[in-house]
Amino acid sequence: MSELKFRPYHQPAGGWGALRASMQSLRQQGILSEGTALLLKSNQAEGFDCPGCAWPDPDAHSTFEFCENGVKAVAAEATSKRVTADFFARHSVSWLAQQSDYDLEEFGRLTEPMIYDAASDHYQPVSWEQAFAQIAHHLQVLDSPHQAIFYTSGRTSNEAAFLYQLFVREFGTNNMPDCSNMCHEPTSLGMPESIGIGKGTVTLEDFDHADTLLLFGHNPGTNHPRMLGTLRDAAKRGCRILVFNPLRERGLQRFVNPQDPGEMLTNHGTEIATHYYQPRIGGDYAIALGIVRYLLEQGSLDEDFIDTHTEGFTALKKIALDTPWAEIESESGLSHAEFMEIGKIYDSGKASIITWGMGITQHKHAVSTIQMLVNVLLLKGNIGKPGAGACPIRGHSNVQGDRTMGIWERPAADFLDRLGKEFGFEPPREPGHDVIASITALEKGEAKVFFGMGGNFANATPDTRRVHEALRHCELTVHVTTKLNRSHVVHGKNALILPCLGRTEIDIQNGQPQGITVEDSMSMVHISQGMRAPASSQLKSECAIIAELAEATLPDSKTPWRALVEDYDRIRDRISRVVAGFEDFNARVHQPRGFHLDLPPRSRRWTTPSGKAQFIAQPLHHITEDRFIPKSSEQVFNLMTIRSHDQYNTTIYGYEDRYRGVSGARNICFMHPEDMAELGFIENTLVDIISHWTDGERVARSFRLLPYDIPRSCVAGYYPELNVLVPLSSHADRANTPTSKSIRVTFHAVSKRDA
Repeated sequence: MSELKFRPYHQPAGGWGALRASMQSLRQQGILSEGTALLLKSNQAEGFDCPGCAWPDPDAHSTFEFCENGVKAVAAEATSKRVTADFFARHSVSWLAQQSDYDLEEFGRLTEPMIYDAASDHYQPVSWEQAFAQIAHHLQVLDSPHQAIFYTSGRTSNEAAFLYQLFVREFGTNNMPDCSNMCHEPTSLGMPESIGIGKGTVTLEDFDHADTLLLFGHNPGTNHPRMLGTLRDAAKRGCRILVFNPLRERGLQRFVNPQDPGEMLTNHGTEIATHYYQPRIGGDYAIALGIVRYLLEQGSLDEDFIDTHTEGFTALKKIALDTPWAEIESESGLSHAEFMEIGKIYDSGKASIITWGMGITQHKHAVSTIQMLVNVLLLKGNIGKPGAGACPIRGHSNVQGDRTMGIWERPAADFLDRLGKEFGFEPPREPGHDVIASITALEKGEAKVFFGMGGNFANATPDTRRVHEALRHCELTVHVTTKLNRSHVVHGKNALILPCLGRTEIDIQNGQPQGITVEDSMSMVHISQGMRAPASSQLKSECAIIAELAEATLPDSKTPWRALVEDYDRIRDRISRVVAGFEDFNARVHQPRGFHLDLPPRSRRWTTPSGKAQFIAQPLHHITEDRFIPKSSEQVFNLMTIRSHDQYNTTIYGYEDRYRGVSGARNICFMHPEDMAELGFIENTLVDIISHWTDGERVARSFRLLPYDIPRSCVAGYYPELNVLVPLSSHADRANTPTSKSIRVTFHAVSKRDA
């Protein structure tokens, strides 16, 4: 990390900056030539699915179907750097724990399984057979299967996820927390109550037919850059694009497509947002309610759709009309004039899509907000017709597919029935632990084994210090991974690291290359085929790791684990008989581009108990009154955590947040300049950030304040560094998603504390 530099960025997103950063990433990993060739296979029909985001691939592919962050993800995986047994012999775990998150991943690819030796404080080589035997022993001696936690990352393939949940349920538990618990769980809970499913209702083609887009709480320029191409095309044909984001983000303002010679030559690009609104953090429920009220008072409703396809309209109408405009405006942070503008634009549209990300889901009232956004769509009949619908923006490239395959702590009874029938066992029916419950169980000693299928649980979770302490109490922690991260140095009394193949690497089973499948944000399922030799001959695929572990742990299992892994088509045949919508899986997925899952709302079929879509709402004052207000004499701010441009989830690629003008550091916090002045702070002031909650205070020390275009009393800083401020018990109602986008904080100048 170098010295902090801050200079506002006025260039478009994409363009030459993206090209330079992409080339630098390949060069830094020592794969400039190989990596360039490899990228030509990214997101192609005969290639691999990008290990980054879940934005779908267009039907008509270009040669270059990757973005800057996709390049960084591929470069990080295909790096020439290696972490061998000799590396671990030279570096103790205590030394590794002192390294930054960036440095841990930057060391390179893991090459063989490792086991922690407490006496020497080093990881040491272990054979795969010994590793599986160790894990099996720890699992078999548990008093109950429920004393084990099995976590899943969103990069896990459909085939691996299916085998993993099968192994865990044959073992006897539903303790399967996953990364969805920390991001789109409110979507998975709220949407089924409204329209019958917890997935988006649009396809990528719908963006070609929409005349109005409403974008809530996400930043495509950094988190899913390939979406910028879709937004650019929409903007060029005159689509109205309304952005709702507390921060003014470059990627939502202007974008230069690196594949467009004209735009590259002029460096001007395409204006993305036709209208940009900066609400207060957490003001989105009020915004959606305000749009509903406008439609009821001045708009034109799709009355035929409402009468034929919905229930609950009368209750929604009363709640909206009984809410004073002044209350809506105060809570949202938007003016009456802005609401009149928004309502008029949305009402005049013939086909509208609403998108949302974690700026919506990581709040206490996330489920209610999502349901109110769906209400906005239903009032105009904007579900189940071309160019219209709901579009939750997923993160990891197969996070949606993992849930489809059964990675869920609360599985449906009919899924368990089919699973048990197919494999000849009785699956556990008791709901398992989600992420929050898993951490609590680890803290209490009720869970003794933690197994992580990818990811970085120690850093991705809220309340960092509590989570780290809980993991250290484990009898055993195991991580399947490609590279080192914080979770491998925050370990249990016993610990194993199991290195696996990456998405870009050729997976050979029984002498034949295998393809895995993924499901993108819009429910398109397709094959991904590795294109390069593995980083080490000792790596195993996730499927092989699961199968061999299952054989070691479950000697009486009827499942032919090895036979299934010899040919992944055999796994898919089993999936086709268990997972609804995957009938004839192999025949369909081996077709060019794969297939779309049949989602009932797309054809206006509603799998709710009544068979109709539901208007679901609660009065705004229920939201505002159900909010924690710290008792503090100091000015209290609302903090949201965000990603920098040089990271993906917990993976830190570097210290550049180019679009926000930040370079060289991550311990920063953005604040409105007038708030800084009122507190007597100037740019680069060093502060401690203190979060306030019912159980006390938490502190993030030594952060630099930077002036930024953000609403008054709102601040923002980087994840995962600020996870330490997020209380474990502060989470979305019913969904339990951490409230990482709404944390009550105060600031203390470091000089005052030291004095």
